[in-house]
This record gives sequence, C-alpha cells and structure tokens, in this order.
Amino acid sequence: MKRISFNKSFLAGNELKYIEQAVLSGQIKGDGPFTKKCNAWMEQKFNAKKILLTTSCTSALEMSVILCGVEAGDEIIMPSYTFVSTANAFVIRGAKPVFVDIRPDTLNIDETKIEAAITPKTKAIVPVHYAGVGCEMDTIMLIAKKHNLFVIEDAAQGVMAKYKGKYLGAIGDLGTYSFHETKNYSSGEGGAIVINNPDMIERAEIIREKGTNRSKFFRGEVDKYTWVDVGSSYLPSEIIAAFLLAQLEKAEEINQKRLEIWQKYNEGLKILEEKEILRLPITPKECQHNAHMFYILLEDEKTRNDLMDFLKKEKNILSVFHYVPLHNAPMGKKASPNNPDLPVTDNLSARILRLPFYYNLTIEEQNYIINSIEHYYGK
Repeated sequence: MKRISFNKSFLAGNELKYIEQAVLSGQIKGDGPFTKKCNAWMEQKFNAKKILLTTSCTSALEMSVILCGVEAGDEIIMPSYTFVSTANAFVIRGAKPVFVDIRPDTLNIDETKIEAAITPKTKAIVPVHYAGVGCEMDTIMLIAKKHNLFVIEDAAQGVMAKYKGKYLGAIGDLGTYSFHETKNYSSGEGGAIVINNPDMIERAEIIREKGTNRSKFFRGEVDKYTWVDVGSSYLPSEIIAAFLLAQLEKAEEINQKRLEIWQKYNEGLKILEEKEILRLPITPKECQHNAHMFYILLEDEKTRNDLMDFLKKEKNILSVFHYVPLHNAPMGKKASPNNPDLPVTDNLSARILRLPFYYNLTIEEQNYIINSIEHYYGK
C-alpha cells in the first residue's frame, strides 16, 4: 500500500475558474464580489446576522477580543485543550486565560466547571467545539447571562455542525470559523467572524478595515473615510475568497462524503471498542457533528505512541496526536500561572490518536487502516 497521508487538500471543481475570474476582473483586493458571495452564502446558510471573511480564524478571534472590549488584566475562561490561537488572541491584549478542564465524553470544555472559575475580572467565556461536536451551549449561555459575560465561540472545526438545530458559531455573541487547509472547507488560509450581536456589526466592519469607516464610504453612507477606531488588516484577497466560494458551493456534498468516511471508521472499529481495547468518539444526541476528524482513545500514552509508530513504520500510514494542552506549554504557564490541575485534559490528550481523514480517502484505504489497527492488536 502506498503511503496514506494524514490530510490531503480537496478541489471541489470551480476553484481555478473563479480565481481566473477574480484576476481578470482587475480587482483582487479584499471585499470584492467573491468575498461578498461567501459572506452572503454563510449568512443565509447559518442564519447569522452578519458574517465577514477574515485572513484566518486567528484574525477573527483577535477581532472578537477588540469587539468585546477585552483589556489588560481581564480574565477569559477557555479549555486548555485547544489550539494556541484561542489563547493568543487574548494574551496579546494583556488578558489572562483561565483554563478549565474538559468533559471526558466530547473533549469539550466542562460546562459544570465554568462557574467556579468566574471572578470579578472575568470578561468572556470561549467554548471550543472540538472535532465539530458542539459544547453544551444552553448551559454556557445561561452562565454568561447570569454573570454578564460575553460568549465567543471558537468554531474553527465546527463549520456546518449543529447544536440543538443551531449552527455552531451562530449561538454566542460572536463566532469564529477556520478555512485552513486542514479544515472541511478550505481556502488554504482563511477564516470568518460571525457577529450575532447586532450592536457589534458596524464596529466589526471598522476594526476589519484597519480602524477606518471605509466600508460605509464604499456604500455611499459617508463622503470620505478616515481613522475612527482601533483595527488591523483582516481582509483576505479575492483570490482566497474565490477559492473558498467553490468549496462552499459544494458544502453539502463535502459534508455528506465526510460523514460517510466517519461512519465507516466508527463501524469498522466498533469491535475493538466492544472489547474495551480503545474508545471511539462520543456525540451527544443534541449535537450534529460535521465529521471534521476521527480519533480513537487508547489505553495510555505509551500504547498511543506505539500504535502511531507501528502505523507509520510498518503500514505506511500517517496518524497524529493533537494539542499539547496549553496549561502545560511554556507560554501557557507564563500567561496563566497557578492554574488549577486539569486531570481529564492531561489524561485524554496523552491517549488520543487521530486517523487519516480527507475527502478523497478511499474505501480501500480505510479498510487498510482499520485492518492495520486490528493487526496491531493481533485480531
């Protein structure tokens, strides 16, 4: 069997056609026709008040920080089991991440531990929808309302996934999406900010346009534009938007194919779970995941590492583990000293193994991966 990569990019079909159109139009800067089409597609699909493409999910998070008025000394509650951007966006503004443990079933933030972490300095809660499975948003929103806190959804992995019928990212005050090459729908690099609080829409446009009211100028609402607020350059080029639009137009097809791949893994490895050799992902009944990834949880870290090495060296299959928990990282310890122990995070992050997952993964390749894992256990 030829080498099976962990991830491969996917072309939906019209990417090059749309890029050519953007280039030949003579307008490849941000907020052109393709950007507007992407924004409109997502707003209609996700029933969001306003969505704006950004250069990355990191950029969307940074915009969220400014929109929520986060300042030096503020505290932000989030899981430690997440990508560094979740914390970085706040740390660069002088805020302190307060890391909370995760649930053993979904690997999402444990909503039952959030309230105990709230202090007079707390400004926001940042639920991260791991693997496209929704956090317990009803509880989180109630806690936020009770304590007058903002909710910023890190839905980098959650595009097209739902919680109780609502699309992830469109539930809190703000949501953020990623269109990185490793995500279900990709533009190589790219992201979006979902603005669910209508009071934030106008300012979001300004922040995204380097702190100017340029968007209002182009709509003819002001006779000139000028510097009116803090901001930065968060607009992606039309080339990025053109690529993404081709992917969004095939979103349902991509989603269905990925769900089929996810289900085949789940069914193929069920026998090993029944024998208590490994654990498969758990999706609560109120959640509809988007098949962003498929992972297994092994007995311990040594078993995880041994299986990963076996798949790579003996079977030519590239599997990977995921985040080093932020509270254990050098910068995490500096940004949030004296953080409480997070035993579930420490345990699960050491036992997780992510399997190859991409649109063009074949049934034959999946069978080979499943059989290889069974072979490792002598089945």
